[in-house]
Amino acid sequence: MTQKTKIKAHGRSNWLGLLPFLLFCLAFEIVPIIFLLRGSFIEKTTGALTLEHYQALNHPLYINSFMNSIKLSGLTALIGVVLGTFIGYAIYRWPSRGMRETLITLSDVTTNFAGAPLAFAFVVILGLNGVITQFLMQYMHYELYPGFSIYSFSGLILAYVYFQLPLMVLLVLPAFAGIKKDWQESAQSLGADTFQFWWRIGVPVLMPSLIAGLTLLFANAFGAYATAYTLVQAKLSLVTLQIGYMIAGEVRQDQAIGMAMAILSLVIMGLSIAIYQLSTLRARRWSKS
Repeated sequence: MTQKTKIKAHGRSNWLGLLPFLLFCLAFEIVPIIFLLRGSFIEKTTGALTLEHYQALNHPLYINSFMNSIKLSGLTALIGVVLGTFIGYAIYRWPSRGMRETLITLSDVTTNFAGAPLAFAFVVILGLNGVITQFLMQYMHYELYPGFSIYSFSGLILAYVYFQLPLMVLLVLPAFAGIKKDWQESAQSLGADTFQFWWRIGVPVLMPSLIAGLTLLFANAFGAYATAYTLVQAKLSLVTLQIGYMIAGEVRQDQAIGMAMAILSLVIMGLSIAIYQLSTLRARRWSKS
């Protein structure tokens, strides 16, 4: 067998290894998107092409849903980026390697603790009869409610930040590792102090990674469903909740409008992921330099 034949056989074996993954993507990602597109543009009774499902989204309820989702995702992403960057830097500079790895593992576990279990945990801790709520009332004579409610927009922000923050920590740690000590030593030899180094070199180098983290956290929050459904349900209108009501609701059920909302949500999340990919490519250039 010639070298060229071996290379072709190796290439075919690689494609065979990817086949289960490609079939999974086709069945659970590509095909559902095709059905969503078709359902959002097809009139159910006549089967004709129509834009009325998208025109129906001009209703204040749906506009408010998109605005609330964008506001919630933007705020939690921004909080996650700011706090996650500082916490990530503290972990990166931690002198003990064992403790540093423990904190990274904790961040990895925490970012995957979301959905209904996370909402239930917050209800147990900060609910009307939660542990912290009762502690503040009995021992500090401070009533947390009605000034704060875990079942409100502010409570939902707190719950989202819980899994957004460790995700940003995991994203920003490789960026700090990409800042070489030689750069800081060279800057100091030229008379720059720590603030000048970070302002003129460190922050510009980190900026692509920070933008990538911001967009990824935005998409992560925008697509969240179970946590919001468990905590606020009908108290706050969000895109994911409205889609669920339209697809499987009992009172307001219109699958075509739900599909149109899902397509617009995919466009928003797709743009976020595209910005994330571009920013990641820019960040890799610094790490290779």
